[in-house]
Amino acid sequence: MRTIRRLAFAAAALLGAGSMPAAFAQAEPWEAGKHYFLIDPPQPTASGDKIEVTEVFSYGCPACNTAYPQIDALRKQLPANATLNFVPASFNPAEDWPMFQRAYLAAKALGIADKTHDAMFDAVWKSGELAIFDKTTNRLKQPLPTIEDAARFYAKFGVTAEQFLATANSFTINTRMKQADAYIKATGVESTPTLIVNGKYRLTAQSAGDWSKLQQLVLYLIRRETGGK
Repeated sequence: MRTIRRLAFAAAALLGAGSMPAAFAQAEPWEAGKHYFLIDPPQPTASGDKIEVTEVFSYGCPACNTAYPQIDALRKQLPANATLNFVPASFNPAEDWPMFQRAYLAAKALGIADKTHDAMFDAVWKSGELAIFDKTTNRLKQPLPTIEDAARFYAKFGVTAEQFLATANSFTINTRMKQADAYIKATGVESTPTLIVNGKYRLTAQSAGDWSKLQQLVLYLIRRETGGK
């Protein structure tokens, strides 16, 4: 048996790797429809020649809050030809997601989204400054945080509350909220956090297996998009 295998590999070396029999070819580590899902039709990207890795998230999502250190770690692992961006979801209005969507898009328009992103999660889930749950009753707060509350939070980061509110309530942000909702629908996202790679592939930590495997899968899909193996 060992002789047969040696002969097979010797023949493959002579013929070239592309001619290796299927029985000896390396199996794909990830399976479409199981570990990740094809988006049909693929959605356009806006990062030029960079491969986009997009997280669909909400500050009001407890799973997104748990995951944000993992997302930060993923960002550091991305190759030079890839970039990470975010699309805020609004499909859970009972937990203030539309307000958080508006707030993120306003912060992005004002150029402060990157430096406030992690702090915003902390304001909702750690300090309680923008908490949606009452820790004493473990129930939703009534009333929930408003965009005015968010403006006071963002005023610590180089903009005034008035400037933030003017942007948040503008026609531009209303349009971008609709665009975010349309993107989420077109990519088939049903839960958060979900990652989209280059507008073509949808995946979650659950589909990949866990967060460590998700990071490996994202890097695999980036290599696939750049023609690597």
